[in-house]
This record gives sequence, structure tokens and C-alpha cells, in this order.
Amino acid sequence: MFEELTDRITAVFRKLSGRGKLTHNNIRDALRDVRRALLESDVNYKVARHFVKSIEEEALGEKVIDSITPSQQFVKIVHYKLVELLGGEPAKFELQGGFPLSVMLVGLQGSGKTTVAGKLALLLKQRGHNPVLVAADVHRPAAPKQLAKLGEMLDVPTVMPEKNDTALQVTKRGFNFAKENGYDVALLDTAGRLQIDTEMMDEIKQLRKEFSPTKTVLVLDAMTGQEAVSVASQFEEALNVDGFVLTKLDGDARGGAALSIREVVGKPIFFVGTGEKLDRFEPFYPDRMANRILGMGDIVTLVEKAKKSYDEKEAKKLERKLRRQEFTLEDFLSQIKQIKEMGALDELLAMIPGMNKQLKGLTFDERELVHIEAIINSMTPKERRSMGIIDGSRRKRIAKGSGTSVQMVNKLLKDFKMMKKMMKNISKMPKIRGFPLR
Repeated sequence: MFEELTDRITAVFRKLSGRGKLTHNNIRDALRDVRRALLESDVNYKVARHFVKSIEEEALGEKVIDSITPSQQFVKIVHYKLVELLGGEPAKFELQGGFPLSVMLVGLQGSGKTTVAGKLALLLKQRGHNPVLVAADVHRPAAPKQLAKLGEMLDVPTVMPEKNDTALQVTKRGFNFAKENGYDVALLDTAGRLQIDTEMMDEIKQLRKEFSPTKTVLVLDAMTGQEAVSVASQFEEALNVDGFVLTKLDGDARGGAALSIREVVGKPIFFVGTGEKLDRFEPFYPDRMANRILGMGDIVTLVEKAKKSYDEKEAKKLERKLRRQEFTLEDFLSQIKQIKEMGALDELLAMIPGMNKQLKGLTFDERELVHIEAIINSMTPKERRSMGIIDGSRRKRIAKGSGTSVQMVNKLLKDFKMMKKMMKNISKMPKIRGFPLR
């Protein structure tokens, strides 16, 4: 995410780091480049101007110019101001009030509200809540069916609209169902609408007036840039929303919406969607997002992702195998599955500080992992545990069974041998002992 913006801003930092001393002139030149980078990334022009001015006021003082490491001091100021622009402290998504609690999701058609309802249901279950989904979109027949399918996947009930139901009627039944069956949070998936559609906006105003939801959350498509900010302003004026969810952030190379929305609308971003799967949903942390934008990685989020797919017993077992040189293709397959659960490989690597520079120009084809899985799955258990027995005829059979080629099978076996050799050396290093993270 934000690749274009990251590339432009880190280029400014590299230019500054080549100078032994900073002056008023080269700081102003750098700030002009930062402002251009923001505008080219579809950041609201007023936001870009105010952001650069706030950096300039601090950077042009003696604090930067007279410091021992002026370029590093400048980066520190940009980071601080960027965190401030993104909201400072992370917004807490706390649900308090009467029973049942409720979250009303609103937004334009195609912004991803229904998927967000499922993602939010999963997150609330993980936090100890007992949610129910309410299909309050009575205008698009496919929406309730999609919501019900998500509910089935999550083992969360869905209250569906009956024939000729209005949004008010199905929402009322949803609240009654929650009260009668002990569900503490009702998640309302409302119809997508245009902000200029007066009739549809009136419907949602009625819902808000009638049911007083605990939280009214606007779902926005991050890839629409400044248009998302315009939509947010109009929904805020009509509904007084509590905050936002930005979807498709993983596909947003520019970052215009994320950088502009808090400054323009004055309400926080609660969550971001980083993929289609239901677990690709994260709380929005301004400091971590600033780190990613400035190419500093996001090791905290990486560790959190690792912990979600981390099994302590399996980790200890794996550690023993590594030390005894007993790591097999079967174990390798298990590790690949865990990595895939954490997310896209290039995104994970980009969270490691300094890796952005190393990854420049490289592309990661997720199909490679699919091919590796297919090859290993085409082996017999004995072959996975003892790859030395895989001769020419076995390689042909494995290639045919996996839909790959003998060359690909050979490459995997060769790479695995090299990896085992590398792991043998790493496992002897004292500082690695205790891996993986506990």
C-alpha cells in the first residue's frame, strides 16, 4: 500500500541525506518536493499545504539546522507531523450503552459495506461479543444473500428482510431478535446510496433517528482518493458519523484518502480493510501507518500477524527439528500454509524496516507458493520425509501429479537442500536460539 507516495517521499529523504549540512534553501526545496509528492498522491490540496507549512515552521528553526544529524532530524519531524495528520492516537472502537449495542454501516454502492459487516462480526466475536447481522439493504436482492453467506461462514445469525419489508421493519425485527436471543451487538448492513440521492439519505436518517445506533460508521473505498473525502464530508453533514472504515487499502498506491480524511472531516479512521478475506481487517494505527508511508516498515503489525497463526507447541517441535537437522518437506509445507494465512508475501516483507529499499523492482508471484504446495502434495508421505529417495522416475510422477514440470520439481528440491544448509548455520547462532517469537 502507498507505494507511489513512499517512493516519492523516500527519494526526498535520500536527497537530503547526501548533504552534510541543511540550509533554509535546501529544506524549502525538500518541502516543495514533499508537497508535490502529496498532491500527486491525490491528497487534498489544503491538507498538503497545511501539512508542509507545519513541518516548515519546525524544520526551519535551529533545532534542525544546528543539529548533529540534520537530515535525520528532518525525517523525525516529518514522521511526527504525519502521525499527527493521520489522527495521533489510535481511535478506540468501544461499544457502550443499552442492550443490544448496534453498529450501522453506511456508504456508497460498491464501497464494501457487506464484506465489512462480516469482517466486523468476526472481530467482535474475537473480542468476546455475540453479534447478529441485520440485512437492512432491502433495495438490492443480492446484498442480504451475500450477508447471510458471510454469517453462515462465521456462525453468526442473519436477520433477513421479508417480502415488502422496509429498512425500518427489518431493522426492528433484527433488534427484537437480538434482545430475545441474547445477542449483544446488532450489525446493520444498510443499502448503498449516492450522497445526492435525497430519498435514500432520508431512509438512513430515519433509521438513525428511530434506533439511535451505538456507532454510525461510514465505509469508504480508499482507492477513490479525494472523492472519498468529498463523500465523507457529505455523509458527515447528513448523519454526524462516528468514524470511518477504509476498504481496499492494500490496493491503494497513493494514500490520498487516508491522509486527507481526518484533517478534512475531523473524525477518526477505526479500521482498514487489507484484502478480501474476512481476517484482512486491522485497527487503524496512525504511527504504524506513518512508518509504512515513510518506508520504515511496521514490525509491530508483522509480529501481531505472526502471533495469530502461531502455535507454541508446533513452534517448539519445529525448533527441535531444525537443531537436529530433521526438517522435512512436510514441515516446509506446514510453514508455507502459515505464511499464506498471514497475508501477501510482498506486504509482509515490506513491514520489515529497511526492506522497502531491498524490494525495489522485485515482484512476488504468489503462484510460486501454489506450485510448491502442489509439488509437495503430489509426493508420498515417505518422499516428503526422505527426499533422498526421489529419483528420476519419481520426479516425473510428481511433476505429472502436480501439473508442473520435472525442472520445477528439481528446482524445489535443490532450493530446499540449500535452505536446510542455511538453517543449519543459523540454528548454531546464539542470538537465534529461542526462535520463533514467544
